[in-house]
Amino acid sequence: MDVARRKETAEKFRKRMRAGEALAGTLVTLPSPAVTETLSRVGYDWLWIDMEHAPLSLDQVQSILSAKAESCLGFVRVPNNDETWIKQVLDLGADGIIVPQVKTAAEAKRAVAAAKYPPAGLRSAGLARAHGFGLELAPYIEAANDLVTVILQIEHKDAVANIDSILAVEGIDAIIIGPYDLSGSFGKLGKIADPEVQAAIEKVRSSCHSSGITIGAFALLPEQAKQFISSGFSLVALGIDIHTLWSGAAANLKQISTAVV
Repeated sequence: MDVARRKETAEKFRKRMRAGEALAGTLVTLPSPAVTETLSRVGYDWLWIDMEHAPLSLDQVQSILSAKAESCLGFVRVPNNDETWIKQVLDLGADGIIVPQVKTAAEAKRAVAAAKYPPAGLRSAGLARAHGFGLELAPYIEAANDLVTVILQIEHKDAVANIDSILAVEGIDAIIIGPYDLSGSFGKLGKIADPEVQAAIEKVRSSCHSSGITIGAFALLPEQAKQFISSGFSLVALGIDIHTLWSGAAANLKQISTAVV
């Protein structure tokens, strides 16, 4: 996709996101372009390409980004809040970044700066897929600060305590709550329904709505995703590719188990 079309697609996505429309994504952890291409064509608005927990290399991420449908945006979760990781995945042509474990305003500023070209940030200029390998270098650099989506993950109780100062950082497009790690930071890993964890999630949700910042969350199952959407979460990542694969296969097998001899 050329820069002009990428910018148009990104602007449409952001317009829908800011309007509070529910935008469904899913996690990509498998290094298969075929899996990515298929997922991007069934109706997801965006893909969460995971380099934090999945063993994806930069070459594999580039193949994944190349395989997805143009209408489906590809956001890469970098392994950590690091300038080098951020510029490398953006140079590969990612439509945005997801930065894990942001706990303070200073960390939020570092993530935004790494994603933006000067004067808005510190991103250095390279020559890679995002720039058409040089064919669209100037147009991309001119458009990139508006084209790239910056999403920060709030998944620790310290981040919840600092949420208002984090949201005050210019250049943040959205917040995604990581409910599992958030519950773990309270010593209650996996107990997302715990009142203390739910209170923390509500605090972040309320602060995001007051600040006009889009809020999202990860949900493994459709029932969880529906609850988030009904509570005002508009950026919802539903499921993980490998879980969708094995759970769907198991459900199919269960339906015929009585007929299997």
